[in-house]
Amino acid sequence: MNSALVITDLHKDFTLHNQNGTRIPVFKGLNAEIKVGESVAIIGPSGQGKSSLLKLIYGTYQAQMGSIRVLHEGKPFNVIGAQPHEILALRRSTIGYVTQFLRCIPRIAAEDVVAGPLRERGIAIEIARANARELLARVNIPERLWRLPPMTFSGGEQQRVNIARGFAAHFPILLLDEPTASLDAENRARVMTLIADAKAKGSTIIGVFHHADERHLVCTREIDIALTQDHEKLI
Repeated sequence: MNSALVITDLHKDFTLHNQNGTRIPVFKGLNAEIKVGESVAIIGPSGQGKSSLLKLIYGTYQAQMGSIRVLHEGKPFNVIGAQPHEILALRRSTIGYVTQFLRCIPRIAAEDVVAGPLRERGIAIEIARANARELLARVNIPERLWRLPPMTFSGGEQQRVNIARGFAAHFPILLLDEPTASLDAENRARVMTLIADAKAKGSTIIGVFHHADERHLVCTREIDIALTQDHEKLI
């Protein structure tokens, strides 16, 4: 089985410029490997860098040292040091990123926000919108809101729109950053069904989960970043 992700000797510090340049170390030589089709949970105490690791994989953060190689178009691709246009191509076809926080262009209808990832792949607008409407229904967004801008929605509705967008297109690698953290039990169950569907389609899942029961339901392995940086813990 091929590796979807290989992290080697990863080092990452944050510099606090408003505190005389104080450097906060996050990772010192992190190593990990995740196979294609695996579902892996990133665990550890709050503040240990779980979300930061996902952002490093996604290319939002840059590391000081090491490599993050993902399987992209059949070949290993090093996210560290990649050019912006390369990161955009990676995000368009290989790595999806689902969080609980909505970031979208104002005045764009919810159905078009969700359809965005398919439109970026050249899918016809009506097909993309039809898929978006199905997903909006699955995450319990009322039909009367589909053509309204989600910036006017409640916080929970915005979160569910963002989740629907994250699952609109199939990604070989799917990063989940506590996507159900603020949802009630009914809507958490709806999102868990979306994750199960993505797994069934072959996505490699790498996630941070707010609820332990969800982690145990979705994932078959854990990587504990609070332990030694080269240690992986099997469930």
